[in-house]
Amino acid sequence: MSKPSTPSDKPQRYDRDHAGTPSRPHRIVVVGGGIAGLEIASKLPGSIRRTSIAVTLVDREPAYVWKPMLHTIAAGTTDVSQQETSYISHARNRRFVFETGELKGIDRKERKVHLKPLEIEGRSILPERAISYDTLILATGSEANDFGTPGVRDHCLTIDSRSQAMKFNREVMRHMLEALAANSTLHIAVVGGGATGVELAAELVQLADTSACYGAAGLRDQVKVTLIESGQNLLGAFPDRVAIAARERLERLGVAVLTGARVVAAEADCLRLADGRQINAKLKVWAAGVKASDACASFDGLEVTRNNQIVVRPTLQTTLDPRIFAVGDCSSLSVGDSGKPLPPAAQVAHQQASHLIRHLPGWLEGKLPSFSYRDFGSIVSLGGYGAYGSLGQFGLFTGGFIRGRVAQLGHVLLYRSHQQRLHGFWRGGLIWLADMINSHVRARIRLPD
Repeated sequence: MSKPSTPSDKPQRYDRDHAGTPSRPHRIVVVGGGIAGLEIASKLPGSIRRTSIAVTLVDREPAYVWKPMLHTIAAGTTDVSQQETSYISHARNRRFVFETGELKGIDRKERKVHLKPLEIEGRSILPERAISYDTLILATGSEANDFGTPGVRDHCLTIDSRSQAMKFNREVMRHMLEALAANSTLHIAVVGGGATGVELAAELVQLADTSACYGAAGLRDQVKVTLIESGQNLLGAFPDRVAIAARERLERLGVAVLTGARVVAAEADCLRLADGRQINAKLKVWAAGVKASDACASFDGLEVTRNNQIVVRPTLQTTLDPRIFAVGDCSSLSVGDSGKPLPPAAQVAHQQASHLIRHLPGWLEGKLPSFSYRDFGSIVSLGGYGAYGSLGQFGLFTGGFIRGRVAQLGHVLLYRSHQQRLHGFWRGGLIWLADMINSHVRARIRLPD
């Protein structure tokens, strides 16, 4: 059973005028517009009615894309314009304020977040700013962990954000056109056999296959994809049956899968492995490991893990400041008898966001229960080539294995339910309908401009 927070965790009451009416709203600042952050900013203003609040969302991107969709945008099998949500437009519809910016630091004494100056293409747009808060929610997400491997930052791309996925898409399109023109082979290496790496490898194959419909008939034989994983199996966080099925499918598609292969250096045209092998690759993407932003380690003394994740208590409050919460991939919460932290997964971020949306109104009155996580399983999608997953704690089918159309439908429903949480039932349904229409009238891949 969850327990209410201690009296010291109660939020500070805001100023009141002589009649006892709050003279200003309770200021809630959410940093990070990912799965958790955007859900909180979208739904919190409508969930708190007895107390006046003002919600501000901060993110460095101009628009939001569901992170599990980034690999499809990177490969060009999904058009970013169909999947993104403008923060400014969404803020107007959902009654919160959006601030463009990247977090520089936190002043816990003054209760302010400091944002870096905003520059676009080398031009200064906004100066360094500070935003005051009464309650701060950190949802800054995660990024690939290069583990200090030499050359990764110089020679490998990542797809942790919308802008990075779009950059990778431009690069892969350019390299494919060059390969077509020169009738040469394009070697692409994906480092990391987790869900992102596995799904990206499949989408790259699908991109090459679909390109034949647009006049690039020989491209499928010219694109060679290699997937490299340091562990002994792909999809280490998934049940073995899912990992084996996904590997077999990738290999049938022509993807070269290397497991037990650790990358020790990245160079301009190749990757070097610990066993001395050299993997030739003109285009390299790093999708191995997960860590929170390096900036988290300097957030005014908050407790962090080795991977820069902010340590939180069961109430999702940081261990050193009850007015600051951390949710999603940037947070570390150990649960159960094993004491293992929750995985950096979309369902964890969603459940933590739902917890705060439901219970922050009570916390403003002095009560906050502990967060309880339920594992609903996970699904890995190989684009049009299939999907595999496990059901987790799903009724009578705990741990069940699913594949094929059932798994693909489950993956689609996860995304559509997320859209409905953000936009509401009717608007979310209309977005789904628009996507279905676009899938029949627009190109199946994002063609070069």
